[in-house]
Amino acid sequence: MNSEKQHPLLVIEDSDEDFAALARMITKAQVANPVYRCEDGEEAFDYLYHEGEYQDTSLAPRPSLIVLDLNLPGTDGREVLARIKQDQELQTIPVVIFSTSSNPKDVNACYRYGISGYLVKPMNTSRLNQLVKTFLEYWFQTVELPN
Repeated sequence: MNSEKQHPLLVIEDSDEDFAALARMITKAQVANPVYRCEDGEEAFDYLYHEGEYQDTSLAPRPSLIVLDLNLPGTDGREVLARIKQDQELQTIPVVIFSTSSNPKDVNACYRYGISGYLVKPMNTSRLNQLVKTFLEYWFQTVELPN
């Protein structure tokens, strides 16, 4: 599943376990896209706005896709999403929610903000693997991502 263009993927996820599972699947699927990780909302803002440890833009290239967990410590994913989608510079970046929450209020609120997809993290490992595989095929083989 090699990609001709380097479309950076930003994963905003506080769970080491969930990030490791996602990273394993990305490697297994042979996705060549660079993957960056932020563990909470404040780090995500530093990354996206090139502040703090991310002032060097080579360490924080503009992502072509953001995978966002809603339940983050501190500034949660809902606040991160709201700020991204209200920012003229960032709002065109597709955001896919990857969360344990299947609460219809969360799902509806996120779509109102303009997300590109909402994935509920399954507890079953084989179901998780299938979900991530389908996600990777769609985003890195099927659609055109913004630069």
